[in-house]
Amino acid sequence: MARGGFRRNKVQKQQGKGELQAVASEGPFIEWVGKPEYYRHQLTIDGKEYRYESDSTDLGVEIGDMVVFRFVDHADGLIVDRRSLGKWIDPASFS
Repeated sequence: MARGGFRRNKVQKQQGKGELQAVASEGPFIEWVGKPEYYRHQLTIDGKEYRYESDSTDLGVEIGDMVVFRFVDHADGLIVDRRSLGKWIDPASFS
């Protein structure tokens, strides 16, 4: 079966895991009327810098936690997907 039309290849999102070492937050920002406030966070995870935007100052993770996330290697840098940042739970710790 042939597919018609122009089809752009989607950029594959990568998965990351590491120790959260530092967080720098700034905001709130409002880009246009009607858009809710958002905060920009610069995350340092295993020595790499990532950018993350959220609607609150609370990330749900703390410095020193092992975190998992999805990210895209963009021209502006490494960008973590919204609502993909979370704390990694060690399965061996359950008993």
